[in-house]
Amino acid sequence: MRDVEQIVRTRLRSLRTSLGLSLNELGARTGLGPSTISRIETGKRAISLDVLLPLAKALQIDVEALLDVRADDDVVIRPTVSRSGGRTTWALNRPTGRTIAIKLRLEPVRTPPQQRVHPGHDWLFVVEGRVALLLGDREVVVETGEAAEFATMTPHAMVALGGPAELIMVFDRDGERAHVHHDG
Repeated sequence: MRDVEQIVRTRLRSLRTSLGLSLNELGARTGLGPSTISRIETGKRAISLDVLLPLAKALQIDVEALLDVRADDDVVIRPTVSRSGGRTTWALNRPTGRTIAIKLRLEPVRTPPQQRVHPGHDWLFVVEGRVALLLGDREVVVETGEAAEFATMTPHAMVALGGPAELIMVFDRDGERAHVHHDG
């Protein structure tokens, strides 16, 4: 238990300093006194939920993440391939993550896929090739080395132009459900 407390204390101080917050600024955001926060960070005050909850909220982190002491023994993610029509995807994150990252390979197709909508935003980076990003009535060409971000409540789809294209995409769990494509 002592190790968990020390890890939490280190994370609290590190997050505060990474965000550029002084003890006074964090105190103002939490309603806790700067001396209380200092004593928590240095181990001179016990960590309890009544202080942990406002600190986590002010530092923009979940309490669960502060308390997570699982070892990062295996930090390498070994993506598995999934194919559907002219798309090949590799998941680049752990299945339990809130944000989804995938590598996507698009093959050129004769007929563009149906445009879809879903809550959230999509972000993509074209690693290789060219992609036509279809956004409602607009067609935006995204070249190798360029990125695009767009609101996904706009009807959208993507197609490779002039050959295969490889992309890295990032979206949330709502976006993951929307990006599952089925043949036929």
